[in-house]
Amino acid sequence: MTGKANTRTDIVTFLKLAETLPVADVRSPSEYSYGHIPGAFNIPLFDDSEREEVGTRYKRKGRVDAILKGLELTGPSMYRKLEQALHIAAGGKLLVHCWRGGMRSEAMAWLFSLGGIETVLLEGGYKSYRHLVLESLARNRKMFVLGGLTGSGKTHILKYLREQGKQVIDLEGLANHKGSAFGSLGQEPQPSSEHFANILYSRWKDLDTDKPVWIEDESRNIGTVFMPDDFYNNMQINPTIVLLMDIKTRLPRLIEEYSFYGRDELEASVMRISKRLGGDRAQEAIEAIRRHDFARAIEITLQYYDKAYLYGLKRKETKEMVFVETDTDDIETNARKIVEAAEKFKE
Repeated sequence: MTGKANTRTDIVTFLKLAETLPVADVRSPSEYSYGHIPGAFNIPLFDDSEREEVGTRYKRKGRVDAILKGLELTGPSMYRKLEQALHIAAGGKLLVHCWRGGMRSEAMAWLFSLGGIETVLLEGGYKSYRHLVLESLARNRKMFVLGGLTGSGKTHILKYLREQGKQVIDLEGLANHKGSAFGSLGQEPQPSSEHFANILYSRWKDLDTDKPVWIEDESRNIGTVFMPDDFYNNMQINPTIVLLMDIKTRLPRLIEEYSFYGRDELEASVMRISKRLGGDRAQEAIEAIRRHDFARAIEITLQYYDKAYLYGLKRKETKEMVFVETDTDDIETNARKIVEAAEKFKE
């Protein structure tokens, strides 16, 4: 059987092709799980243990011996890998990459070609993609950072602004976390920091560079996810609009969002910040949860979060910060106030 020849291309062209063609990531499952091009399919040449065994053989006995071991390990499963490729290929075409664009992608491209699939390999592999991601996210872009005390409805305001045609990126949505000790409740598992950056880039690259991007003010980490350093540093120097709302106005929304979670989940969340709350305050919050006095429990934790957030604002590097006071939690009203405040900043 004669296989079809494969070609190579750079990362920019590869991603352009990926808008209409499927991507096969042939790295091991753990490599893929840690971070991958969003939307890519994993068809690994080696599983994790096989990759380790071949890598050890390469270091100890050289390239040829490693190739022979690789063939021994993967030979029986080659037909399944080709079946997967045939299933996802579009119009007989498939984009393929490994870590550096070397032997793994070449071997799989050869296998796929036996099934009549025309492949395009990524020059430099996933490593070149990661370089592009971090380089792009490091560039400062026009953005408005929406700040505010916990429970101010910032995520809802950003959603409303998106519906009104503004460019918005929901960082907490991408991280599957709401940013506090209670932020993991009801959320899907968080991505790795590496994959978070990949997802962020997939949104970031398609935005109009002549228009500002609205994002929520965040700590350097959102749960277990850490933002790329340069991206986070750029957030600190861009205009920030801070929504100020008293505790009583914020309580109803927070009670609605969190009161239906189980007592054990809520208590565990309080315990995560017990040292920062102080033992007595943490115990008071837990007792309030046990008697279903969610308003009191939330008040106690808000006192800590409010103090921490206001302290963090003082450390921001931006010289463009405006505070917007409101006595309502109405999303449309507050969104209008936020936009009006943003218009005061020079383009």
